[in-house]
Amino acid sequence: MSQLANYISDKRQQKPILSMTHVVYGYPTVKDSLDWMATLLEAGADFIEVQFPFSDPVADGPTIVAACHGALHNQKPSVEECLTDIGKLARDFPESRIVLMSYLNPMYHFGLEKLVKRCAEENILGLILPDLPYEQAGDLRTYCDAHGIDPVWLVTPVTPKDRLAFLAKEARGFLYCVARSGVTGNSNHNGEKQQSLDEYLAEINSHANAPMGVGFGIREKAHVDAITGKADVAIVGSALLDAYNKGGKEEGLKLFNSLFD
Repeated sequence: MSQLANYISDKRQQKPILSMTHVVYGYPTVKDSLDWMATLLEAGADFIEVQFPFSDPVADGPTIVAACHGALHNQKPSVEECLTDIGKLARDFPESRIVLMSYLNPMYHFGLEKLVKRCAEENILGLILPDLPYEQAGDLRTYCDAHGIDPVWLVTPVTPKDRLAFLAKEARGFLYCVARSGVTGNSNHNGEKQQSLDEYLAEINSHANAPMGVGFGIREKAHVDAITGKADVAIVGSALLDAYNKGGKEEGLKLFNSLFD
């Protein structure tokens, strides 16, 4: 079992569901983003999903797109700087875990083998590249195998069942289960949709060889409650960033606590 899967398994003995929060590195500044990550870790976040900004984040909705554009315009952060900074966080908060999320373009430009090696050096144990299909990730998977890093694959409610079963079986650290079709940020958790979500998660669970994280559209405690017992990790991104944009760390922390207390 991978380091991430072991971590999730151990923590799940203590909690009904774990928390993963999403932060865009460099937004609104590098210092501010790192301070916000540290605040969340101090508050007990089990995971931080750190997004290295990209100009065309195709899986993301308006809130995260705007943050990526703001980070690139204001800071022009480098991948190396990002890895070094979040590696320090990983050392400062050994009870939590950090995974890196971005898109293929900036990571390929940095160098995939170098990226995975640096992730291992900085104790960043997972790598999420939503625009890199499994079939085109042979080199990345080889590098990850060599350095003990988990590439995290995504499935959605419209993933064909045979492919969903394949990706669920191939998952190692955790499988990222997108809760609904579309980009990050919106939520469609009415009764009919929730029944569909329950069936979808049950289908994944019947094939999964790794823990399950659920994200996209988780904005309130009822959404976390709806997946508790059906998944291992609740992933909160746009809602947390909306709260941060509205009232800074205080407002963001208020939402985090309301979701996971």
